[in-house]
Amino acid sequence: MKRTVAETASAIAEEVSKSIIGHTHAIRLLLTGLFSGGHVLLEDVPGTGKTALAKALAQSIGCEFSRIQCTPDLLPSDVVGTMVYNQPAGDFQFRRGPLFSQIVLADEINRGIPRTQSALLEAMAEGQITVDGNTHVLEQPFFLMATQNPIESQGTFPLPDAQLDRFQMKLALGYPELEDERRVFRLSRAGQAQSAGNVQAVVDPQTILEVREQVRHVLVSEAVESYLLSLVRQTREHPAVLLGASPRAMIALGAAAQAYAAMDGRDFVIPDDVKSLAPYVLAHRLVLNAGARMKQTTAGVVIEDILQSLPVPVETGSGR
Repeated sequence: MKRTVAETASAIAEEVSKSIIGHTHAIRLLLTGLFSGGHVLLEDVPGTGKTALAKALAQSIGCEFSRIQCTPDLLPSDVVGTMVYNQPAGDFQFRRGPLFSQIVLADEINRGIPRTQSALLEAMAEGQITVDGNTHVLEQPFFLMATQNPIESQGTFPLPDAQLDRFQMKLALGYPELEDERRVFRLSRAGQAQSAGNVQAVVDPQTILEVREQVRHVLVSEAVESYLLSLVRQTREHPAVLLGASPRAMIALGAAAQAYAAMDGRDFVIPDDVKSLAPYVLAHRLVLNAGARMKQTTAGVVIEDILQSLPVPVETGSGR
């Protein structure tokens, strides 16, 4: 019997939580990105469990996982692969890079040079990689997570706005709650620190593809659609914003809201789905003007201001 989206999400979250203590909301947001076909940028200080979470997620869905440690000397060919001469055959053959895995973690992405960062764009946008004029289709589901440290700037190359726009969501894990941190401490003393070692595959990649198909059929009523469009358009008209959210951002927010609703067991999107996801989907795409930056206004504050000023449509129980 085919699992519902909610059942699949619950099974994965429960399995991941065996090794990742706390971060329940972050796990839900990562699943939202995975189920809706997006990619996620994790921006947080070192040591909060970003890599362990990515590995645990990959193991829980039975997908091939690879980790790319971005450094200034990392070349595009180190990521996508390169042509290698095969002497016995007398010709060149393509040797695939780590980007050909299904779940990819680009660790400290802002330490990679812009040329290497750009090597990820085609894979993120189109699910394929072109090398020497030959196109290689990536195995689905393909899901890229990237991390960056928001504090340290030495030896980094900030992601350009065009690349930030490719990430469906940007989120931070944050520090754990006191009792969660106590459990982590006690487990580490017992030699059981957070890792993906205890995580088993509870679904397979085909299930994720089926979930994505179910998500695409979640209803977005005309009222919710208008609310979402108004929200995106308001980001372009806000007095603190120089560059607002793009049409790609609008599509990303709609897809994420569909997945968020399906994970709650609904086949329709409600305004609260859009409101809950807007800060994660839209904030990193906004470019604030000089006046707002001087006042130390953040994109998150702008999104919150728009959400408070925008009338919320009243939905019926079915969302239709």
